[in-house]
Amino acid sequence: MTPLFPALAARADRPALRFGERALTYAGLADAAGAPAVRIAGARRVAVWATPTLATAVGVVAGLLAGVPVVPVNPRSGARELAHIVIDSAPDLVLAEAGAVLPPALAALERVDIGTDHATAGAPVALPPEPSPEAPALIVYTSGTTGPPKGAVLPRRALTATLDALEDAWRWTADDVLVHALPLFHVHGLILGVLGPLRRGGSVRHLGRFDTDGVTRELSSGATMLFGVPTMYHRIAEALAGDPALVKALAGARLLVSGSAALPVHDHRRITAATGRAVVERYGMTETLMNTSVRADGEPRAGTVGLPLRGVELRLVEESGDPVEAYDGETVGEIQVRGPNLFTAYLNRPDATEAAFTDGWFRTGDMAVRDPDGYVRIVGRKATDLIKSGGFKIGAGEIENVLLEHPGVREAAVTGEPDADLGERIVAWIVPRDPGLPPSAAELADHVAGQLAAHKRPRVVRYLDALPRNDMGKVMKRSLGV
Repeated sequence: MTPLFPALAARADRPALRFGERALTYAGLADAAGAPAVRIAGARRVAVWATPTLATAVGVVAGLLAGVPVVPVNPRSGARELAHIVIDSAPDLVLAEAGAVLPPALAALERVDIGTDHATAGAPVALPPEPSPEAPALIVYTSGTTGPPKGAVLPRRALTATLDALEDAWRWTADDVLVHALPLFHVHGLILGVLGPLRRGGSVRHLGRFDTDGVTRELSSGATMLFGVPTMYHRIAEALAGDPALVKALAGARLLVSGSAALPVHDHRRITAATGRAVVERYGMTETLMNTSVRADGEPRAGTVGLPLRGVELRLVEESGDPVEAYDGETVGEIQVRGPNLFTAYLNRPDATEAAFTDGWFRTGDMAVRDPDGYVRIVGRKATDLIKSGGFKIGAGEIENVLLEHPGVREAAVTGEPDADLGERIVAWIVPRDPGLPPSAAELADHVAGQLAAHKRPRVVRYLDALPRNDMGKVMKRSLGV
């Protein structure tokens, strides 16, 4: 059976992981992860205290080598959420960096300290045999916006299907060096950002904490790829005008990838104009891993997430349940997907698992349109971003992109609220560039109506000092009263 990490099984003498000054080759990682893998073998599940450290990466690899399902735990989880995750997943052990102080819910578990010293006494640790492709690899908890977080059980074949499809789409090779500063408790930072390079036999350099100086340094010293979320790319876009070294570093990158939320078209255009490099967007979820992407050799069209990845079937569906046949860039439908990249179940929630599927298709809750060439453009979440106003179905995302192009707008979010006449009216939440001189509601409405259909203009404008965002930079619209 082909191993999940061929270079690790071969104990290759090439860089694998680097977090700050701490680094491991594949041979060193095999030893560092092999020892705890032996220690935890046979456990039902293990939790990993997922700080942005080398020890976290080693601990997750140890669990995968041992064939024990890994539960990455967000170190910023509140006490109530953490208690729910621990009770729901019932891990036998917790893996953490030596010296890390754990909260009570995890401190009560048997602990295995993860070292990152690759030196071993005697013969190298023998790695366990490769588990079945259907064996659970990770249990990743969703954000829990509609109730307590649910644990999505991700089998090994979902990891390999997604990472191998991205190899095809992004021309990802062992020669690539990835730089990022993403958290390690979710799909983007952990599966794509750590396991992706390890699957390919390449390497990852984790910044620990995002800053543009770190991006410049790593892309100027051998890194070829950058992964980030829109908040990071926005900071990059803001810095480019006064930072020629950053411009040069980004211009020399092979691939810039943004995910976890939509990257505003305005930031897309600013980065491309300054560097000549376009940012590639992709689309995925905890339950599905990656579904679509703009290809490295495709057209990097701002505002789209590209085409379905190899092995992924995707369709748009009307509220009636009928498939959307139109490829007109206008007809909105819910994205449904199926393929080997999907999770197997929500842990301990057969009811939620059954409710998430229709005839084998996973209902994502994301709304999108398809352009004539098949490119997918996401317009928002069904629950918070689809506005039904005056008989029209309107996606919040396209209005937000237009608002962000107004010179007086720093941040923007769009929601709907009840309206006796229209059904719902469009509300714009604006963070002005100059709080003392914000653009007026009429000015913003005219700005939107001048670029989109008149019925898409905001009817109400509310001003904020900042938009509420989660750890991944996504705007928490429920905090805006949605």
